[in-house]
Amino acid sequence: MFIQTEPTPNPATLKFLPGRDVLPGSALDMPSRDAAAQSPLAQKLFDIPNVGGVFYGHDFITITKTAGEWQEIKPAVLGAIMEHYLSNEPLLAGGAEAAADGDEFFDEKDADTVATIKDLIETRVRPAVANDGGDITFKGFKDGVVFLTMKGSCSGCPSSTATLKHGIQNLLKHFVPDVTEVRPV
Repeated sequence: MFIQTEPTPNPATLKFLPGRDVLPGSALDMPSRDAAAQSPLAQKLFDIPNVGGVFYGHDFITITKTAGEWQEIKPAVLGAIMEHYLSNEPLLAGGAEAAADGDEFFDEKDADTVATIKDLIETRVRPAVANDGGDITFKGFKDGVVFLTMKGSCSGCPSSTATLKHGIQNLLKHFVPDVTEVRPV
């Protein structure tokens, strides 16, 4: 098994590509050891010193470190991922599923605007964010402000504010005149 790695814009995060599906059609952010209880692989990854976050995307795993150098952490992460896939153990513990992102909020009169915003996020923004080892989800729309949640390598990334304000905000304002601002939740 060959696992590729890719840097992300967040220097504390590295993207691991095992060459097979990880969590098809979904994403799962486990920013703590407690959140990792639902995944045997994530628990093993949190046993590695300085691992501070695990994120599963469609075909990648993003690891966020708390300290140390990647050349010290990376071999143990690669070993844990390889061991997991060779064992044929399930990614999620019995009955666990990737959690939905919770309630969205918007006024019903804005339903058409929200549908357009969600479509743009899903087709234009989300694939680009996934390339950087993260995920983005719509949380709400109120008074012209779009509220989004960034996960994986995007959470805490030094360039996430620029991504939100200059990239995503400009895109949404261009296609949806009702959008005045984008804010992280």
